[in-house]
Amino acid sequence: MTGLPELFAERMKELLGEEYEAFEASYGNERSQGLRANLLKGDRERFAKLADRFGLRPVAWAEEGFYYDGDTRPGKSPYHEAGAYYIQEPSAMAVVELLAPEPGERVLDLCAAPGGKSSHAASRMRGEGLLVSNEIHPARARILSQNMERMGCKNGVTVCSDPAGLVAYFPGFFDRIIVDAPCSGEGMFRKDEEARTQWSPENVALCAARQQEILNCAAAMLRPGGKLVYSTCTFAPEEDEGAVERFLASHPEFSIGEGREVPGASQGRPQWVEGGREDLSRTFRIWPHKADGEGHYLALLEKRGEVDSGEDVGQVSAGRRTKRAEGIRMPGYCRDKTLCKSLETMIREICPGAEWLRDRKEWILFGEQVYLLPEEMPDFAGLKVLRPGLHVATVRKGRLEPAHALAAALKEQEAARVCRLDEEQAKRYVGGETISQAGEKGWTLVTVDGYSLGWGKQAGGMIKNHYPKGLRRQL
Repeated sequence: MTGLPELFAERMKELLGEEYEAFEASYGNERSQGLRANLLKGDRERFAKLADRFGLRPVAWAEEGFYYDGDTRPGKSPYHEAGAYYIQEPSAMAVVELLAPEPGERVLDLCAAPGGKSSHAASRMRGEGLLVSNEIHPARARILSQNMERMGCKNGVTVCSDPAGLVAYFPGFFDRIIVDAPCSGEGMFRKDEEARTQWSPENVALCAARQQEILNCAAAMLRPGGKLVYSTCTFAPEEDEGAVERFLASHPEFSIGEGREVPGASQGRPQWVEGGREDLSRTFRIWPHKADGEGHYLALLEKRGEVDSGEDVGQVSAGRRTKRAEGIRMPGYCRDKTLCKSLETMIREICPGAEWLRDRKEWILFGEQVYLLPEEMPDFAGLKVLRPGLHVATVRKGRLEPAHALAAALKEQEAARVCRLDEEQAKRYVGGETISQAGEKGWTLVTVDGYSLGWGKQAGGMIKNHYPKGLRRQL
């Protein structure tokens, strides 16, 4: 790699003192590469079968995280296409581990693309509750949406908004929020040439100001008693301990969480902030010269208070949900009874074991696309929504075809018909080949070692390939 920016190096020498030599030397080391098991697609026992294939070894601070041998190329595997795992920088896995979202909660990932932290939260939530993943840049938001679909997330909504634009929709709404803030990227210098060439003290200051704006919006959307993790991939104190110091000074209802640990991480450094409060030492830094990962900063922030039982956020937002339902909800609110009946029939015929899908009523029609909307989602009229829930079906000439996202969210035992492929057959399927196999006529879930890949349609002795053409590639 090219040398470190001169002003950056001078600042780090001053901050680190005797540590700097080891810090600088770490940039000559090979960077760590990681992947994280997706518990939405299978349990740890099933995933453990992949350990030898990719030379996996555990990441200290992430329960589902592993380092992999770069020569094994897990991104060129049908298991990757099936969402069995997400390739993610190891240090970034610490964020959701620290936040610890639980099934049934309302969770917001405020700066979510490309989806590593959102899919990690989805894995922990096990399909229960509401996960809103936001990205301000449309192109990145589309990538985010595609990744959430591949990982089989069925309780997620993908939106494209600036943080301030979300506050009116979600005041005091979320139990937990991820703020992986846009930053100067100093922690990525080892892996990202562009981050080094674009670095400047002015950009650090610009990022620090933007981070305060984002944190202020997050504070307004977190319920009393809720938790927020602020993270960056930079070393700049202005963006790390300084950002938390400024936020707490203007938000006395927040405090730094106590008693949580990030194994392998170092303490935050209050001494790097003028007048820095002592509890900044309860924040975390992952250093490339001390741990097997890129640079990262994390802080768990907790909002004091409890939700008044008479003013539950679910009750507060009930009016918004009613407004949302008018003219778009189905069945029960959709006027096209034939379409509603067809949807019920499709579900019964292709995935009779999916009880979580069969008894739901929160269906919406986006153009020709039918989605299952998470129960907790408030009215989103006027909000740019890319993925309003789980894409279940497409209306084609008056009939319904099951969506690829539905296949990604299903387990083998939930489908009426299953075509089980080995790894080599799965590679050909992802490349678009037809499958030669006899079976019962109809839509068939195609899997590899129990991981759902997509749909095929059985007819005669062949299964027509319905893997989306835009996703097909040679592995």
